[in-house]
Amino acid sequence: MLIAIVPACGGGDSQAERAADPISWGACKDLVRPDGQPPASADPAQQCATLPVPLDYAKPDGEKLDVAIIRVRATGRQRLGSLVFNFGGPGASGVDTLAQAAKSFGELNARYDLVSFDPRGVERSAGVKCGTGADMDAYTSLDTLPADAATRARTEAANKKFAALCQQDSGKVLPYVGTVNAARDMDRLRDALGDAKLNYFGMSYGTQLGAVYATLFPELSGRLVLDAPLDPSVSFEQRTLVQTAGFQKAYESFLADCVKQGCELGATAKVANRKVEALMEKLITQPLTVDGRKLTQGLAATGVAAALYSEYSWPLLEEALKMAMDGDGSALLYLADSYIGRQEDGSYNTQMSSFPAITCVDSAERPDAATLLRTEEAALKISPLFGGAGAGAICSVWPVPGSDQARHVDATGSGPILVVAGKGDPATPYEWGPKLTAQLKTAVLLTYEGEGHGAYVSGDECVRSAVNAYLLDGKVPAAGTSCPA
Repeated sequence: MLIAIVPACGGGDSQAERAADPISWGACKDLVRPDGQPPASADPAQQCATLPVPLDYAKPDGEKLDVAIIRVRATGRQRLGSLVFNFGGPGASGVDTLAQAAKSFGELNARYDLVSFDPRGVERSAGVKCGTGADMDAYTSLDTLPADAATRARTEAANKKFAALCQQDSGKVLPYVGTVNAARDMDRLRDALGDAKLNYFGMSYGTQLGAVYATLFPELSGRLVLDAPLDPSVSFEQRTLVQTAGFQKAYESFLADCVKQGCELGATAKVANRKVEALMEKLITQPLTVDGRKLTQGLAATGVAAALYSEYSWPLLEEALKMAMDGDGSALLYLADSYIGRQEDGSYNTQMSSFPAITCVDSAERPDAATLLRTEEAALKISPLFGGAGAGAICSVWPVPGSDQARHVDATGSGPILVVAGKGDPATPYEWGPKLTAQLKTAVLLTYEGEGHGAYVSGDECVRSAVNAYLLDGKVPAAGTSCPA
């Protein structure tokens, strides 16, 4: 463990050191929608602020980093305190996401102030940047096929260039953006909000952040919901193979549903898949031009993956694929841009740069060439469309070392934690739910039998009722509880 990079949880977590000044709330002035544009009008219920935290927790009185935060005040009188959200990534802006999604949590907002933040290294909180928009375009448009030595060489060179740009533009914060430090920031936030314990709703990567918080601060952990859980203990290779299988399963579910509804891509799932594969192969040598840009095979695959996060996107995916087969790549490119954080003006949010920065600091792994090749070959056997070497490839050339502290979680001493896992989740496959539950030791697993990334946001009434009952009334579901699709 590299203490100077991610300090160990010892005396540095004392209550005295965590004490934070009260937050000075004001109007939110720089919110953006997913397309990069500001909201049509300001919402007076939303308030924003910054919270200064140590850049390096080993030097608590040293240089500070400002964490951007947002709050939506409770609408009812029986207020329970604050409910802090992390919506995933790592790299998603909690400030912008909560501003857009607050109404989806209306029942919880009746009794909680809804609070979120841009974690360190994300957007307004010293967001990691890696070159210009043109640099990001070149990086995100890389093809993943054909799986040969030339493609691997191009990918390796691009990863090295990208990592060097990250060091050039954000080298000062790169060593300090990991999940352990973000969890310490979250405890500073809890203290500044005036809450005796942290009540928390984490989704996707947010489940790892919540699990790490409960490990560092079990006695300060209140009601924690971890939806679409990660297994923090897995290696890069294991994560890549499990996620590849998850996306392939979701893709096959999409094709089956498409055929059931009368699919424009083909009369059978097999025929539809062959047409998609033919499209991807064609894009390798003949990318589609869209307003002066190119829809490459790599961007097209990203667009497909983006639409698999929710069943609600499946009709759009069908249309986008059919349009591309007919020579119009605009819809697939739109889906890809929404995933990689590219704005209409060619700029990028920090999603694509924050993700590797946090992921690589959260692991001491630096896979060698043989491991990356083995991972890629195994992943491509699972899915030619989604297979690849995974995050291990960029971390193998990352400019700062990492620590495994965020991979070891144990919430012994906390109250009961609710883990919610979906059987059809492509990004955080179901098997990670029972594993995280077991590692935490104080958690209970709620299973959702349906599709999509995140059970609560699927709209399933059984899931929402169980989660709301836990957060509002402290009612923990019985072990083994399952919600049908």
